[in-house]
Amino acid sequence: MTNEITPSAPHKNFEGIKKIDENGIEYWNARELMPLLGYENWQKAEEVIARAARACINSGQDVDNHFNRTVKMVKIGSNTVREVTKIKKLKKSK
Repeated sequence: MTNEITPSAPHKNFEGIKKIDENGIEYWNARELMPLLGYENWQKAEEVIARAARACINSGQDVDNHFNRTVKMVKIGSNTVREVTKIKKLKKSK
């Protein structure tokens, strides 16, 4: 028997979906992490992110050092747009 975890998402591992911003900071897009962590819908993943943010606050950490929330407008048809929340999980150096 193996202790190996097999992701149920199209991505094989965290490194495969890691991004690096213009300042050289590594981060992961929450919507791409979602299926890798076993969340099928955004609402459930967003609840977990909110709990993680509260845990940061409770432990004296600055939430902005770990999560970056932005909003972008996306077209949904008939010249209509709606807001979509984007969250980056930042890799914090020790």
